[in-house]
Amino acid sequence: MLTRLAAMVVRYPRAVLAGALAIVVLALVFGASAAEHLKAGGFTAADAESTRASTLLADEFHTGEPNLILLVTAPGGVDTPAARSVGEGLTAALDAEPDVSAVESYWAAPQGISATLRSDDGTSAVVTARIAGDDTVVPNRAGEITDRLTGEHDGIVVRAGGFGPVEHEINDRITADLAVAEAIAIPLTALLLIWVFGSIIAALLPLAIGLFSIISTLAILRAVALVSDVSIYSLNMTTALGLALAIDYSLFIVSRFREELGRGLAPEQAVLRTVQTAGRTVLFSAITVALSLATLVVFPQYFLKSFAYAGLAVVATASFAALVILPAALILLGRRVDALDVRAPLRRLFRRPPRPPVDEARTFWYRLVRVVMRHATPISVVVVALLLLLGSPFLAAEFGSADDRVLSDQATSRQVGDLLREDFGQNVTSTVVAVLPEFRDTPGALADYASDLSTVKSVGEVTSAAGIFEAGQLVSPAPPGMSNDRSTYLSIATDTDPFSPDGQAQLDALRAVHSPAPALFTGAAAQNRDAIDTLGARIPLAFALIALATFVVLFMFTGSLVLPLKALVVNTLSLTAAFGAMVWVFQNGHLSGLLGFTATGFLIPSMPILMFCIAFGMSMDYEVFLLSRIRDEWMRSDQRAEDNSIAVAKGVARTGRIITAAAALMAIVFFSMITSQVSFIQLFGLGLTITILADATLIRGILVPALMQLMGTFNWWAPAPLARFHNRIGIEESDSEDRPTALVGTGGSDTSPRNTGRHRRS
Repeated sequence: MLTRLAAMVVRYPRAVLAGALAIVVLALVFGASAAEHLKAGGFTAADAESTRASTLLADEFHTGEPNLILLVTAPGGVDTPAARSVGEGLTAALDAEPDVSAVESYWAAPQGISATLRSDDGTSAVVTARIAGDDTVVPNRAGEITDRLTGEHDGIVVRAGGFGPVEHEINDRITADLAVAEAIAIPLTALLLIWVFGSIIAALLPLAIGLFSIISTLAILRAVALVSDVSIYSLNMTTALGLALAIDYSLFIVSRFREELGRGLAPEQAVLRTVQTAGRTVLFSAITVALSLATLVVFPQYFLKSFAYAGLAVVATASFAALVILPAALILLGRRVDALDVRAPLRRLFRRPPRPPVDEARTFWYRLVRVVMRHATPISVVVVALLLLLGSPFLAAEFGSADDRVLSDQATSRQVGDLLREDFGQNVTSTVVAVLPEFRDTPGALADYASDLSTVKSVGEVTSAAGIFEAGQLVSPAPPGMSNDRSTYLSIATDTDPFSPDGQAQLDALRAVHSPAPALFTGAAAQNRDAIDTLGARIPLAFALIALATFVVLFMFTGSLVLPLKALVVNTLSLTAAFGAMVWVFQNGHLSGLLGFTATGFLIPSMPILMFCIAFGMSMDYEVFLLSRIRDEWMRSDQRAEDNSIAVAKGVARTGRIITAAAALMAIVFFSMITSQVSFIQLFGLGLTITILADATLIRGILVPALMQLMGTFNWWAPAPLARFHNRIGIEESDSEDRPTALVGTGGSDTSPRNTGRHRRS
């Protein structure tokens, strides 16, 4: 397949590039508005209890948890005529909005409720409301409403908080952060590519492929958004992963093309050989990365599904560009791919002679691997122990959903959230709501239920159709509209952080209270619990699918059962440092001052899952590239134990510089995301940076050679039936057309490999 594809590209390079240009233009026209069609939520499942309860509140009572909070701050107190005038004006303005309901104001609430809407010092009070709509409509409408209503009015300051304004600010920040990250990553990447290649022309090719991948993926996401919910957060991965993979794949292709030119091949022949060899590696790498990301679709939250959509689109476009568009450009450039070599004038300036070819056996990577293999056992133990030690903080990981604290303390909605948590006896954003959709009992039973709920620890008051209760006592008559002939609901005020262990313990205690009808709970604490439970239920399936898919692909690539198992283990180990850093930095708060985020004491539960799938796929990218060269050397040898050692050393020597360069380039791309002012985007960037650097150094340069030395010829073993199966359908990569077939074992007690190809021993 690849040979035919390469032949087509060699024959029609101009037509290929013209088609690529047309794709870019169409993708720009269609995908430029992609961000406007993406959504900001997606952290909870559609069938979760909290989601069903929120839906019932909206359908039956046209209400729900407030997603818009206007905080009024008056230095002279909120009971002054000026503050009252502003508060009443805000209430009237929200009442007049056609898609806004459940407006509740300190200045209009009953006495029993009004106290919970005022700060402890009396200088601030709130007006709460609910905007109707989904995760796209609510933030956009919140932005429109707050732009009109917030600001300073005669010394009285009005600020906005709650889900709608928070998500609106996050959306704006992500757009701005993407521009900053790209402004940092692209110039630095260009400089490093010039340093790697020497040639400006060669360095620009990976960047061009990266831009093609990003632009095409935006158009694909815009199309997917027509039929499915897509999270706006997927834009971050589109930019970072699109640029990273395109550079990765282009680096492999361009390096191999220059290598083939250096062997004396004509450009057409060099492109054919490059696609047949490095192209196969890129194809297998793309398949492994795509399969890792595809497993995210097993999770019901569209936040994670969106990363699967974006990831698959990025991998497809990056690999297509590397296998089709890039070879076409190389055909037309030919030996001019090394044009504008910046090293030549620098050498002349410093009177340095041209760098002579270096004997492979004298390179840094070859000598390092030989040292590692001479001390394989102690080095393996030390590296594994070090990685496990770095990952040990993850054993104490705590999880909670995202709230306004993911934003920097300069964000207005974050400032409102801080004041609600610190200065109000009962935080309106922490309210728990119990919905009884089948309530047919007497008001007395409802009163008993509300009374019992109000006695739960840290519950301030319970508002119900039977009245308002505090500490088991009725303190105020019932507000209107909380019950109908089909159902009822109760609002439970609390000052407990819904994402803390105390918040989750309180939710358990509320659920344990006997109810007169089945109760569904919603609110921040219930949504957090549902999100964690749903993710936890799907994690085993997702990880099993990743392991199975990766194992099958690597077996098809190597013909060995041992190497895929080894890859699964070492790639998982490569993630330990990043997972430990997640907890040490973002949960425990180390470096929070330097990075400018607020540690909440927990991690967003979807982030480790997302990190695992992406980082695991990226680690397999390097694994495939390294194994391709090691296996090539092994297949050309006599397959003895010493040949295994030589093959590993030569494979690492030939790929070490490229893998290191690719890792450095990818690290720059992901590290630029640390400049974000959204904390979990920072976590995403830092975690992937650590994983990539650890994988390219400790894993590929040290641990993999050490383990492959210890396993010797057993690396290449497979039972006889699987050996024959692989010989029939396994996909080969070779430097020559007449190379031997896959070398595998025969099963049974004989675990040594038997050559079935041209180098058969007598």
